[in-house]
Amino acid sequence: MQKRRWDPKTKAMIVLQGLKGKPIAQLCAEHQISQAQYYLWRDQFLANMHRTFVSDDRREKVLTRENVHLKKIIGDLTVELKKIEEWQG
Repeated sequence: MQKRRWDPKTKAMIVLQGLKGKPIAQLCAEHQISQAQYYLWRDQFLANMHRTFVSDDRREKVLTRENVHLKKIIGDLTVELKKIEEWQG
């Protein structure tokens, strides 16, 4: 049997139904998932829900900082590669 892949929106919808009080056994039967799978999704959802409130500006700053750092690493490696090519050639 092939595993199904659940998109994040569907997982969130299922978890929210359970958090709103729908019986977990019924919810899992409707979506053909195990209760263990539901509780795993619920725990992941609750652990990461604070990220919803992180502003896009902050996210962009973090990504920009990471991008600059990675470009520096690429630059350093490129210089080292050129040195090696000159030394061998």
